[in-house]
This record gives sequence, structure tokens and C-alpha cells, in this order.
Amino acid sequence: MVTNTFSYWERTAFIDNADVIIIGSGLVGLSAALHLKKQRPTLKVTVLERGFLPTGASTKNAGFACFGSASEVLASLKKSSADEVLKMVDYKWRGLQRLRQNLGDNDIDYRQHGGYELFFDDEAGLADNCVDQIGYLNKLLKDAIGSANVYSAADAKIADFGFKGVSRMIYNPFEGQLHTGKMMRTLLNKVTNPGVLVLNDCEILKIENSDNHIELVTSQGNFKTNKVILATNAFASQLFPELKVIPGRGQVLVTKPIPGLKLKGTYHFDEGYYYFRNIDNRILFGGGRNLDFKTEETWEFGQTDAVKNQLATYLKEVILPGQHFEIDYWWSGIMGFGDAISPIVKQVEPNIFCAVRCNGMGVAMGSLVGEEVAELAL
Repeated sequence: MVTNTFSYWERTAFIDNADVIIIGSGLVGLSAALHLKKQRPTLKVTVLERGFLPTGASTKNAGFACFGSASEVLASLKKSSADEVLKMVDYKWRGLQRLRQNLGDNDIDYRQHGGYELFFDDEAGLADNCVDQIGYLNKLLKDAIGSANVYSAADAKIADFGFKGVSRMIYNPFEGQLHTGKMMRTLLNKVTNPGVLVLNDCEILKIENSDNHIELVTSQGNFKTNKVILATNAFASQLFPELKVIPGRGQVLVTKPIPGLKLKGTYHFDEGYYYFRNIDNRILFGGGRNLDFKTEETWEFGQTDAVKNQLATYLKEVILPGQHFEIDYWWSGIMGFGDAISPIVKQVEPNIFCAVRCNGMGVAMGSLVGEEVAELAL
């Protein structure tokens, strides 16, 4: 049982004075806080975060702009209509521009080096299909991106990168990379300057909705507020099971610096389930959820031998064949997935709103998702 031991000063300055409490200090939650203060500067906004740092994926992802590879878009077209897929590409593209506008490219180390999708020697059928569909995809995405040259064959560059067992590549000049740690620090500074209060190590245990206020029972005591925004993405169903957001763990490694590293940009293969990039003369490499979806459908951080071994094998045999490298460390992040490709932004109870299920594309769409839920709350 949590006992409230707050002093009068703490209660009046920190606890009982929020007009809106946002649960989750990731990209969506802080973007919502920023938008609330821009629209209504006098609004008192508090953000509660259960972790020491943002828990989930905002600071634990691979730092991709998440535009989407050709095979990913084609896979989406099998599940959703062309209009829905186009709408999502447009949403991600506008979301990325809003992120850059809000925070500035220099402060988030944004680099638009482009992205490459790799196809292995034994994937000739998949590669041929994707290459054959380039014209269709470029025509489909032209209105969203403003360019008819989104995807193009790039087989001639395979030798330059030194890959082994890769027979085809497709290039996308609009894919970018950024430093998500710097992104979140910059965003945190943006929201604290106008007076948003961010409190860490505060886990929400229960939300009690009454006629005149909402009470949050937390690991640090009880908070009262007028409105609540739930921005916990993969962890949303822990508080509201009816949201049906499925967690998906992404395991990631980073190597020690590699002298003469040739790679520059972002790279995907196996319909986006594997992804790697350059960072500080290192390679950051993650993925492998598709090796065992059920095991990776978890809220637990950590690694598994199956994924670690597969990532290390690809690194040794495909990405850096014949080159010496050392893995520096590993980590994992938890993403939120669902049946539909669009996020869930809606009211779940009177004065309680949610912005969750970013389907592994939070970097691209998080800024707009946060703004949308803020508008709902306003």
C-alpha cells in the first residue's frame, strides 16, 4: 500500500496542481506536452515516467527515420488498401518533418544519407518482385513525398560496401538517421523551459476516474488531475487491456569503432526485420523479432541467444566479411504493435486519452501522434 508522505510544499508545487498529467516521457508523451504548452501556455502539465530514463523504445531504438523499405511497403499493401498505405507514408513523412522542425537537425544529429534494402543470393524472387514494383511504388508515393524518385535499383553499389551474399539492392534517398538520445534530451529541454514538470521513477499502478477529477495511484503516492494522456505505447494494455497493443522486443548491438568503415546510411533486409547503420565509426545492428515472435512478444527487456547468435552471424558473414570487429554492448527496446498500421489516438474514458501503437515507427510518427492526442485533450 502506497502511503502519501508529501509535505504541504511538495503537494502544492508538484502533486496537486496539474491540469493535465501525461503518462510516459517518450517522444509521444513529450511531444504532447510541448503542443499543450504551445497552445495554452498557462496550462499546468505534468509528465510521469516510471523509468529512470524514458522506458520503452524512444531512447532504445536504432535511430532510423523509419521511412520504410520497398518490401515493407509492398507487405503493407497486402494487408491494407493503397489509400491506407499512402496515408501512413504521408503521416510518417510529415511527422519526421515536424520532429526536425521542432528540434533542429543539428541537435538531433539528423543525417539524410539515404537507405538501402538488401536482398540475398537466395532471394531472387523477392528481389525481382520488388524491383519490378519500383515504378508502381514511386507513382503511389509521389503525392506524399513530393518526388517520383523514391526507390531505385542500386546493385552497382554492393561491391563498394563489401557485403557478401547480397545480389540486389534498392536505394531510397529519403531515409535518414538520427541520435535518439540527443533527440530526447533536446525535447526534454524544450518542454521544461515553458514549465512542464517531468517526474521519473513514478510507476502508475491504477487510474481512478471520478466525476470531478482523476486520481492516479502511483509508486510514489497519489496524484490528482483534470485530464490524463496515456502515452506508454507498448505498455498501454497494462492499464487498459482493451487497447490490445502487443509488445514487441527489439534487440540491438553496437560494435566497437571499426577503422576504415565504408558504410554510411541505413540498411534493411528481410522485409525490415533486420536493420543496421553507421554511428561514430561503429555499426549498430538490430532485429530478429521474426525468429520467434511469441518469445519477443514481451514487456521484459533483455536478450535471447537465438537473436544474439543470428545478429552476430549476419554481422560476420554478410555485413563485415573478412573484417575484424568486436561487439561493444547490447540492449533492447519494447515497441507497440497491432493489427492496423495506424496508431491509436482516441478517448478511452471521460477525460482520459491515449496515443499508442506506433508499430515500430515512433521516431517518424511520434511528433504528430503527440500533437493529435494533445488536441483531443484540449
